Amino acid sequence: MFEGNVYNGSLKEKLDKNKLTVGSWITLGHPSIAEIMAAKGFDWLVIDMEHSVITLDMAQELIRTIGSCGVVPLVRVGENNAAVIKRVMDTGAYGVVVPMVNSRQEAVRAVDAVKYPPIGKRGVGLARAQGYGFAFEKYKNWVNKNSIVIVQIEHIDAIQDLEAILGVDGVDASIIGPYDLSASMGHPGGFQRKDVKTAISRYGTVCKKLGKTAGFHVVPADPEMAKQKIKEGFKFIGFSLDTIFLGKKIEEGLRMIKGEKR
Repeated sequence: MFEGNVYNGSLKEKLDKNKLTVGSWITLGHPSIAEIMAAKGFDWLVIDMEHSVITLDMAQELIRTIGSCGVVPLVRVGENNAAVIKRVMDTGAYGVVVPMVNSRQEAVRAVDAVKYPPIGKRGVGLARAQGYGFAFEKYKNWVNKNSIVIVQIEHIDAIQDLEAILGVDGVDASIIGPYDLSASMGHPGGFQRKDVKTAISRYGTVCKKLGKTAGFHVVPADPEMAKQKIKEGFKFIGFSLDTIFLGKKIEEGLRMIKGEKR
């Protein structure tokens, strides 16, 4: 059961046209967090089920809350697993962010898990997404046309097979994972190394060459850093996350109250 503007496919259209969208990450499983963030103007919000304790039932409530605010709810799944992706989509997610997509075959697997035949291979259930059995035809028509698949590029193998990955029908955009990418090259967090810089640069170059939307998650709650990434050509911008927003404002406020210097 979808709320808001899901059926007009506005986010998918922006991704297809490589237009800027800004979203954020949710790691705390309370609907009030999602409601507050959804009301502030983000284009999309990612519910993180890879690096959080958010469960499937929590995710469904977050999806319901975000969608009711007219914002696109996406879910970052824990792995590129058809059973996991299918269940997340059945809760009513508008799309998924899939980690560690390192080859064309893995990109195809992600799309197959989201789409119904003849496009994909997803099994049919009658859960919330399908109106609990009363809106299957509407959902069936929507999911193959407007559902969203974002692949994470976070391994050197993915950089080497990037053109093939981004060329898979049904992959709407990608987002680079610089920490895991550098780790896959043997240097976790070594962003200043020449080989890591080259790999990250190749990601942007290939996305531009293919006209594909490139994504970057700016983890610090730093608007200037986000603006710099936009200048560099990234158009799917993740701006910080719930815990960072909360912690930063507390830290800044207490420092001002106590008269402490940074």
